[in-house]
Amino acid sequence: MNTVEAVDYLELALPREPRVSPDGERVAFVRRTPRVDDATGADSNEDDESDGDEGGDAGESEAVEPTAVEDVEATVYVVPLGGGEPRRFTAAAGVDACPRWSPSGDRLAFATDRGEDRAPDVWVLPTDGGEARRVTRVPGDVSALAWGPAGDRIAFLQSTTAAERERGDDRAVDDDYEREDPDPRVIDRTVYRAAQSYVDGTRSHVYVADLEGDDDVTRVTDGDVDHTAPAWGADGSLYFGAREPEDESADPDDTTEFALQHSDLDGDGDVETLHYDTGWAPRVAVAADGRVAYVSTPEERGTLRQADVHVYDPETEAVRVPTAALDRTVDGDSPLQFGSNGESVYVLTPETGSVVVRRVPVAPAGSGASPDDDATVVVGEGAHCSAFDASADVLAFAASEWDHPGDVFAATPRGAEATRLTSLNRDYLDERAVVQPDELAFDAGDASALRDVDAVADHDGEPERVADASVQGWLFTPPELGPGESAPLVVQVHGGPHVTWTGAGTMWHEFQTLAAAGFCVFACNPRGSTGYGEAFQAAIERDWGAVTGADVLAGVDAVRDREAVDDAETFLAGGSFGGYMTAWLLAHTDRFDAGVPQRGVYDLVSFYGSTDGAYKLVEDDFGATPWGDLETLSRHSPALAADEISAPTLVVHSDDDFRVPTGGAELLYRGLRKAGTPTRLVRYPREGHELSRSGEPGHVIDRIQRIRDWFRGYSETFEDDAPL
Repeated sequence: MNTVEAVDYLELALPREPRVSPDGERVAFVRRTPRVDDATGADSNEDDESDGDEGGDAGESEAVEPTAVEDVEATVYVVPLGGGEPRRFTAAAGVDACPRWSPSGDRLAFATDRGEDRAPDVWVLPTDGGEARRVTRVPGDVSALAWGPAGDRIAFLQSTTAAERERGDDRAVDDDYEREDPDPRVIDRTVYRAAQSYVDGTRSHVYVADLEGDDDVTRVTDGDVDHTAPAWGADGSLYFGAREPEDESADPDDTTEFALQHSDLDGDGDVETLHYDTGWAPRVAVAADGRVAYVSTPEERGTLRQADVHVYDPETEAVRVPTAALDRTVDGDSPLQFGSNGESVYVLTPETGSVVVRRVPVAPAGSGASPDDDATVVVGEGAHCSAFDASADVLAFAASEWDHPGDVFAATPRGAEATRLTSLNRDYLDERAVVQPDELAFDAGDASALRDVDAVADHDGEPERVADASVQGWLFTPPELGPGESAPLVVQVHGGPHVTWTGAGTMWHEFQTLAAAGFCVFACNPRGSTGYGEAFQAAIERDWGAVTGADVLAGVDAVRDREAVDDAETFLAGGSFGGYMTAWLLAHTDRFDAGVPQRGVYDLVSFYGSTDGAYKLVEDDFGATPWGDLETLSRHSPALAADEISAPTLVVHSDDDFRVPTGGAELLYRGLRKAGTPTRLVRYPREGHELSRSGEPGHVIDRIQRIRDWFRGYSETFEDDAPL
């Protein structure tokens, strides 16, 4: 039996965006996997467009240097609910997204770049056979596709410039159209870049393609305002959010306030604002009676607060909060959805080490009564659900579990008769020894031992720390570890900081690889994590390092006495906020023999000025700005304690990371060099903050290999040479 290796990333396939067909008999989804053939010159598309459709099997790939693989392939597949293997539905070329069945089920719309160096467009494919048809030729990265109720229109988002909108280029351009890079780049916005690119004057707007009118594209919205994914009402009108504060003098980039808006496309087409609320990325869902659901987060201390479902009632113009009694945050990055009868809303929520689909009962329009039932978990306990789609009879969802990185499942809308529809990695997993983690719980640590007595002084006093909390964690042990044997410990800290880890999810491959490389791997959800209530989430207010660090060290203490753990050697790694914590703990303790901080926030002052909208983390979590409380932010910046770090430290960062720009990593690295600490800085070109989750496959592999080799090289357990 083979063990999991870093290069195995090339063999893994992951599901995204499951969608149930209108007849409830099939589920479409996107299968995403590294595109090895691009690195070999092989052609994997020889079967495309065969037999009058786009199905078929990909060809064999030649041997390839793993770190040379740059691209991914994301292709729409369809799997029957009654049993059977998934079938490739679109051409294996480029990156597909947003598969959407037409209301009658006779067509499937999707966004794709068709493997060409251009922005994706809307395509439509007949489901009974035939070739896909390109519907749009627009410049702005289409996304968030939504069919109109009559099946004759498709709404979507795209980001366009004012000049493109004025010229009409936002509605149609030639295939050779290219935007010119600004030179110089003139910036007039507070948040002017995100992910891996500058916005360069673009704004996201809502568009509609008329499939019965020569595919004419109409822009629904206008102005220097960003909009969110559109949703259709039963009457053919559109609903969406607009980052447009009620106070016209307010900076849209500097507030979470948004306008819930509506446009009657069959009437005058004007955009009407229904309600103002606050939220990070408001997605909307519309019931047949016109109620609109969306996710809202309070503006004050917003990063420390949980998100709730809000439902706008068009009859009373009132907003209800059906999750008010649910002490769990709602995942605002994932779409929410009304059930077919409009009596409930489905959402993703973190829940004590899982990410689950919840069903939230809601009152009908015009009703003053509250539903009798509470929000309940439908599916996902013990798993990490990443997406779902609810129809009248079927709830389809994508999830990973400890023994696989991801598959598509189906159940009834109330969670019964759960069935696994795919085994995307069956052949691979049949030949691999996969480690089942041991779940554990331990008491939260004592932060006072790590804290500067003045570190959290504030006019409001000491925040509530939930000192008596129980912390959840997981321990992975090497698959080949024999009785009486032990292995060095690698401690991993998650990012966020307000997110959750599970025993599966996006870290499945990395944790399994490090365990197979001869390490015990420990991960936990320290205070600050989601899935355990708002007080737990807010417990790190004004004190990221000591509170989180105390819990991480308490977890280390909880596993170090186990027979499988060699407590003589302990290593530390983490990304983003986990990178912050790695550097912070290396500077404040001598418990670790080497560390790998990655894409971390090491200097809160420079981070505040150079990040995208994440500067709100500094304002909300610390209650500070650089000019208002420089001392606090400096005290909590681990780069300014680089001279206290003696353990060998590998600093990993991405060149195009605009969430956590490179300046902090450069400062930390310079400080380590000046202190004489064994260190190395590794920078990945063309990568952003999502390197570990969706970076170029070759970079994903290289990063894991470097972490493994850094720890093995500074361990006396292995015979590897030290990296430096």
